[in-house]
Amino acid sequence: MEKGCFEDFKPGDSLVSPGRTITETDLVLFANLTGDWHQLHTDAEYAKDTAFGERIAQGLLILSIAGGLMFRGAKSGLLADATLALWSLDKVRFVGATRIGDTVHLESEITQLTEVDLDRGLLTMNHRVKNQRGEEVLTCTLKLLVKRRSERRPLDG
Repeated sequence: MEKGCFEDFKPGDSLVSPGRTITETDLVLFANLTGDWHQLHTDAEYAKDTAFGERIAQGLLILSIAGGLMFRGAKSGLLADATLALWSLDKVRFVGATRIGDTVHLESEITQLTEVDLDRGLLTMNHRVKNQRGEEVLTCTLKLLVKRRSERRPLDG
């Protein structure tokens, strides 16, 4: 029997990941990988004089970490087994700063299932990344292309 398929999910299913603490090393490695060496992320003296008062993580770093957290926690094994590809990422909002030492986790809810064809379906999910104080730092909607069961039948017959 196949593990983790479109048919294993329904609207309202939710996932809460374990926490992940953001480190200075994360910021430096991400800057090195992407070239995003903006002073707000890498220069402590510069960041002291900003509205944040200290360095903050790159928004795309937190989005990337959310992508990894999606496959940890309850139902994450099923989700990992089912996933074929990231289909789309929409309505990304960086709604709060993430600081070095913050611990973030992902709260995600499936809002829609859409059949693509006999072999694949789309899961639409609303993601919320929150810090240890329960404050949202990132929100987005994404669609995952997932496999369907081999033994399924078309819905119309």
